[in-house]
Amino acid sequence: MNINRFSLRLAVGMSALATILVATSLVLEEPVLEGGGAYPERLSELPQQVSPPRIQAGLRFAGDPLPLERVGVRERMEKELLIGTFRHSSSLLTLKRSGRWFPLIEPILVDSGIPLDFKYLSVIESGLANAVSPSDARGFWQFMKPAAQEFGLRVDRDVDERYHVEKATRAACAYLNKAHRRFGDWILAAASYNMGMSGVSRRMEEQGGEDYWDLMLNDETARYVYRLYATKQVMEQPEVHGFRMRADDWYAPMAGRDTVLVDSVEDLAEFAQSAGASYNALKTLNPWLRSRKLPIEDDQYYVVRLPLR
Repeated sequence: MNINRFSLRLAVGMSALATILVATSLVLEEPVLEGGGAYPERLSELPQQVSPPRIQAGLRFAGDPLPLERVGVRERMEKELLIGTFRHSSSLLTLKRSGRWFPLIEPILVDSGIPLDFKYLSVIESGLANAVSPSDARGFWQFMKPAAQEFGLRVDRDVDERYHVEKATRAACAYLNKAHRRFGDWILAAASYNMGMSGVSRRMEEQGGEDYWDLMLNDETARYVYRLYATKQVMEQPEVHGFRMRADDWYAPMAGRDTVLVDSVEDLAEFAQSAGASYNALKTLNPWLRSRKLPIEDDQYYVVRLPLR
C-alpha cells in the first residue's frame, strides 16, 4: 500500500473519531430532549418512573412455596413478573374477564378437589378467552381434540364442548386429578398439563429428578410454573403492580336463563327467534354450538343459555 495514501486515510479516521468524542462529551455534559430542553434533574420531574416488581414474600401455588434459594429460580420468576406487570393490555383484559369467569370456575375446582390456584392455569392457557392455538388446541383450557374426547367432551362439526367453559373446566379437573394421582404433586401435575404426563415422567426418569425444580425442560414448560406463580401474584394484588381497577371495571357474569333441550334442533336461528332471542345472542352465550343445528341423541340432553327477556 502507498504510504502517503495510508497516512491520509489514518488522518481522516482520527478526525472522525475526534468528532464523535466531542459530540459525545457535549451530550453527556448537556443532555437535551428531542425538540429542545434539558432532561429533568430530579426523578420527580420524569414523565414516567418504572421499577421492577418485587416477589411477594411467602408466595405459594397450590400450597407449594417458590424455592427462591435454588439456582436460577429468582431470575426466572422476576422475568415472568415483569411480563405480567408491563404487558398492560393483556393483563388488564385478563383482570377484567376474571370478574366474569372466576365465579363460574372456582366452585367447579372446589367440587373436584382441585386447589383454587389452578384457576390461574386457565389464565396462562388462554387469557380467559375461547382461544385457538397454532396446534389447534381450543377453549379456556386449550384441549386438543383427542384429549378433550378422552375426558368426556363432545367435539364434532356441530358441537365443540372445548368452548363450553363449565364442561371444559370439569374436564381439566379430571385431567389434573389424574396427573396428581400419578405424581403425588400439584406442581408436577401443572407442568404435565403443558407437556403431558408421559413427557414429565420421561424427563424425571432420564434426569433422576424428584420434582419440577430438579428438571431441565423445554422452554415452554420451563416457564410454565413460573407463569402460574407470577399470574397469581399479579392478579391477587393488581394495585401493587400498577393496575388500578374500579368496581365497574370488572366484567360481570352474563345474565341469562337456561333451557333444557332433549330433541334435536334443525335450525338454531329459528329456535332462537321462537325463544325470543337473536341468533347472535344464542351463539354468544353458547359458543360451543358450532353450526346452525344441534343434533341430540335419544339418551342425551343439552342445556342452552338464553338472554333474559
